[in-house]
Amino acid sequence: MTQPPGQQPPQGGFGDPFDPSQGPPPAAAPSYGYPPAPGAPQGPYGPYGHQPGPYAPQPGPYGQQPSGAYGGPGPYGAQPGPQGPQQPAPYGAGSPPPDPGGAGKRRGPFTGKPALIIGAVLAVVLVAGTGVWLATGDGKPAAGTGGATGKPSGSAATGKDGKGGKDEKVAGPTAAELNAGRKPGEAKVLWLRENGVDLPQYGEEAYGPWFAGDTVVKAMYRTVSGYAAADGAEQWTLALPTKLCAAPTLPTDDGKIVVGIEDNVSEREASCSVLQMIDLRTGKAGWKKTVDRTGMQDGLSNVAMAVSGGTVTFGRTGSTDAFRVSDGTKLFGKREDVCQPYAFTSGPRMIAAVSCQVEPADPVRQQVEEVDPVTGKPLWTYRVKDGWKVSHVFSTRPLVISIQKDEEWAGIVLNDDGSLRSQLITGTGNYAVRCGEDSVEAGGTLDGCAGVTADADRLYLATLPEVTKESSINKVVAFDLATGRVLWDVTGPEDQNLLPLRMEGGDVLIRVEPSYRKGGEVATVAPSGGALKTLLRHPASGAATEATLFRSKVAYVDGRSFVLASRISADDDAEEMAATALMVFGR
Repeated sequence: MTQPPGQQPPQGGFGDPFDPSQGPPPAAAPSYGYPPAPGAPQGPYGPYGHQPGPYAPQPGPYGQQPSGAYGGPGPYGAQPGPQGPQQPAPYGAGSPPPDPGGAGKRRGPFTGKPALIIGAVLAVVLVAGTGVWLATGDGKPAAGTGGATGKPSGSAATGKDGKGGKDEKVAGPTAAELNAGRKPGEAKVLWLRENGVDLPQYGEEAYGPWFAGDTVVKAMYRTVSGYAAADGAEQWTLALPTKLCAAPTLPTDDGKIVVGIEDNVSEREASCSVLQMIDLRTGKAGWKKTVDRTGMQDGLSNVAMAVSGGTVTFGRTGSTDAFRVSDGTKLFGKREDVCQPYAFTSGPRMIAAVSCQVEPADPVRQQVEEVDPVTGKPLWTYRVKDGWKVSHVFSTRPLVISIQKDEEWAGIVLNDDGSLRSQLITGTGNYAVRCGEDSVEAGGTLDGCAGVTADADRLYLATLPEVTKESSINKVVAFDLATGRVLWDVTGPEDQNLLPLRMEGGDVLIRVEPSYRKGGEVATVAPSGGALKTLLRHPASGAATEATLFRSKVAYVDGRSFVLASRISADDDAEEMAATALMVFGR
């Protein structure tokens, strides 16, 4: 019987949504902490022993923040995955300090729910003495650093919070320093970037990496920065007037993205309601508009954003608005129906999670739809059995849906017309899939899950590791999509967790996470199983730095692996500014 990590097995079976014989596992809630001492046993997500999984109970349909871009059009190629032919990359190691505000964010009494106040229109502002332009509807890239230092890795940051003194310097490692101990056969640290962004007290989440041509982009707090993929040279930096609060996992094929930012700078009353388009190739801010969120249910909902074709969706409880990415034209909005979509997938195939409720006192039932990205009309509908809710979409082609009922979890496979193909038969395994937040309700996206990928015939899932006093070992398991049964598994090295990224040339691309002393790897395994084949072995001399990148998001592009920390937090400003945010490895 499958069970959530860290919990006792429930009495009786999990119960199948289709027949009472199957049901896979929920995963445990995330936990934060500092890196362990060298040699400490590894957990499922790097060296911390914590498993943030996607299966927390989901009483309702809500959504907000994604976890980055993980494959798909452009540099990723057309691969099966949660965004259609795309597939997300995994998160890795590193950890911020504990967060009294929940989910590591600094929050007021609304615990992250926006108040029902729409702020004034944000104007062009030149910050005195900095030369930094704030983004507006026709904004330009910042003339200065926009809160990012723009310095190469290893440059010093100055403490200014009274802890370290104004003149105290903190320097992060340089690529040259990390490469000094590189062994034969190991890849190089091609470049790395420090955080360089002054953050609120408890740190912030990072967005990206997004790719546009030869530029890789990361975003955090009020700063979006583009770097040359080859050498890390800063191409542009755009300062935003308020905090980033939502973003899709992918940009458009021509390198444009629309992000959500808050309507004012208040910690207690800000609403995630302003849309800002950004050209990732140039760093120029395009159109901007505010979404009306004055309804009670709408105002208290998190936001789930997605980009499909040329459409961006802004989903939340009971309503979704869609806009054309190029010019901001509204394409569709709330339906005149009891069934409302609340979250969509990014990529070439727009899959919607839909919630239906006739009367407020009625139980909510849910369904899955494929939607026309221009009109918003459903092409087909698959109704989930009563009591079960749509949790995430693991892949859109083939279409694999994660659903749950309280503590029960199941994976279902649908045909292209929305009819049921099979259900995963998981036996006694516990599976370790990371989907940003644990659920769409908690602020995650519908897509963007790491630790899972698929091809036409199989689904590949990471398992939770078996942890002993000496070591930690996990596996990747392959399921037959025709029958839902396990075909084979492959075991990872000790103390290094395996997470499938996407498909690569017909093989399964896998992230081998770092331990404290061993660098990470990018490897493949054949769809028929067998041994892991290493494509890129990160240097052991950079392992300690790589392991500090909290729940790292990984993209493998053109033979390089881009490893981005999903969150930055430190004890003081100097450490925070100097923290390594992005590492790039290659030959």
